[in-house]
Amino acid sequence: MSVKDQYNRPILSFRMSITNRCNLNCLYCHHDGMLPSKDEMTPLEIEKITKIAKDLGVRRVRLSGGEPLIRKDIVDIVDKISQIGFKDISITTNGTYLSKYSKDLKDAGLDRVNVSLDTLNKDRYKFLTKKDYLDSVKDGILKAVEVGLSPVKINMVMMKGINEDEVWDMFRFSRDNGLILQLIELMESENCEDNIFSQDYHLNISPIEEEIEKIADDVKVRKDMQNRRKYYIGKGEIEIVKPLDNTNFCSNCTRLRLTPRGQIKPCLLRNDNLIDIIGPLRNGASDEELKAIFLDGISKREPYNKEK
Repeated sequence: MSVKDQYNRPILSFRMSITNRCNLNCLYCHHDGMLPSKDEMTPLEIEKITKIAKDLGVRRVRLSGGEPLIRKDIVDIVDKISQIGFKDISITTNGTYLSKYSKDLKDAGLDRVNVSLDTLNKDRYKFLTKKDYLDSVKDGILKAVEVGLSPVKINMVMMKGINEDEVWDMFRFSRDNGLILQLIELMESENCEDNIFSQDYHLNISPIEEEIEKIADDVKVRKDMQNRRKYYIGKGEIEIVKPLDNTNFCSNCTRLRLTPRGQIKPCLLRNDNLIDIIGPLRNGASDEELKAIFLDGISKREPYNKEK
């Protein structure tokens, strides 16, 4: 049985940022101050923390960054987590190292992967990431499908004046390669670069969703994923992620997060209530003491956007 917070939301998913290092410099990246690799959580520390999460009823683990595949011990990390017995283990990646690691990650126990890819246009990709890695990312995506990671999802952050004209190109690319497309509304957070919103890159994706809904063959609501809607069009799938000022996004949130610095993060959109767990762990805290830290983090969870 999963532990619930004071708003009766079960904690089913644990999102761990295992590094804030990255090989891209994306326009909308939530920079968090660079942490030297020597100070990052070790595979054994990550294993210990995820075991505590499992004891509290967490069913799914997602690894992210930064860029998680930049860690040379990423396969070892996945292997250790996979032996704990979670229902699902996934990674969110920029895809640049997927060709290199896909098979080893699959063999280590990784179930699925989300790839952040906002454009199929090389010039736009270079503008958004400051790098020329688009071909490597596409090769990595195909490799992930080939080795049996499933599903492979494309996370496409929508930005006004940049990529709103690429929705159907990305849909066709996803459909034709057995991928699921997630359209994500750009959201503001406390550690987001100010110029992202001051330059008005935010795009209300509701009109795009309305266009999709008109031609969809079927639609499903994912109750355990913030009530997000999934549309089926022929052999393709599109999910809509609209977190901005979305009370459903918050009221149905089942996630707890861990920062690269080993701090429990009760809410995606807040940085003022982080709780250190790596410090106590390194100082010899018992399993019961670590569990109490988790429960403290869960007690601090509250919807960022609430019903009026």
